[in-house]
Amino acid sequence: MNDGKMNTNSVEAEYTDIANRNSWPLVFQKIGRECQNYTYTCVEAKKPQNKPLNRYRDVNPYDHSRIILTRSENDYINANLVKMERANRKYILTQGPLAFTVSHFWLMVWEQNSRAILMLSKIIEKNEVKCHWYWPHGTGEDHKMNLPDVQLTVEQLSEEDFTYYSTRVFKMVDLVSGESREVIQYHYTTWPDFGVPSSPHAFVEFLTRVRRSGALEPDVGPAVVHCSAGIGRSGTFCLVDSCLLIVSILYKV
Repeated sequence: MNDGKMNTNSVEAEYTDIANRNSWPLVFQKIGRECQNYTYTCVEAKKPQNKPLNRYRDVNPYDHSRIILTRSENDYINANLVKMERANRKYILTQGPLAFTVSHFWLMVWEQNSRAILMLSKIIEKNEVKCHWYWPHGTGEDHKMNLPDVQLTVEQLSEEDFTYYSTRVFKMVDLVSGESREVIQYHYTTWPDFGVPSSPHAFVEFLTRVRRSGALEPDVGPAVVHCSAGIGRSGTFCLVDSCLLIVSILYKV
C-alpha cells in the first residue's frame, strides 16, 4: 500500500510540475514522436475508395486492429478494437458517423454484438457538424430507420433526459435472420471538444450508469464509443474506466 501511495504522490508531483511550467505542448510533442516509432500501418484507410469514409484525413484506424465488416460490399469502417488486458475490457473506438456511413455504423454494432453506444459529443459544436444524426428522429414504428443496404432496421423504443446526459433504447432487427436485439445509447451532452467535462461528479455518475447496465462486461460485445474523431473524448473515457477498474482490483476497493 505504501508503494501505491508513493506512486500516486509521484504522479501528482509530475502533473503539478508540468502544469506549473505550462509544458503540456512539449509533453504532447514527445508523445507524438514516440508514436512514430511504432510500425503500425493504415493501408486500408488510405485506399482511394476508403478515404471519403474518414471524417478526418489524419485520423485513421490501424490495419491490425480495425473493425472489419462482413456483410457489406466494402469491409472498411473507421473504427478500431481497443483492448485493455489488465482491466479485462474491450472497446470499439470510432468516429462520429458521416451521412453516408450510418448504415456501416449500425452494421458494426450488430456484427460486433455491442449492447451500448457511448456518444460523447453533440451533433453540432462551435458551429461545426461533429457527427451526423444517425438514430431515428422519434420514438415508435413511424420513425423506424430502414437500412436496406445492410438489411437492418433501427427503431427507437424510449428516450430519457438527465441533467448531463440522455439515454435512448433502440430495437435492431436483422432482416436476414429475423433476430432482434436491444441496444442502449448513452449520450453525454456536456463534454466540450478540446475540453473536460463540466462536472467530475456528473462524469462519474455517467460512467457508473454505463457500468451498471452491463454493457462493458466481457460476456457481451465491446461497447461502441465515439465522439467526433473517436480519439480524444472517446480515448479518455476508456482510459478513465480502465484505470479505475485496475485500481479497484489492486486495492480491492
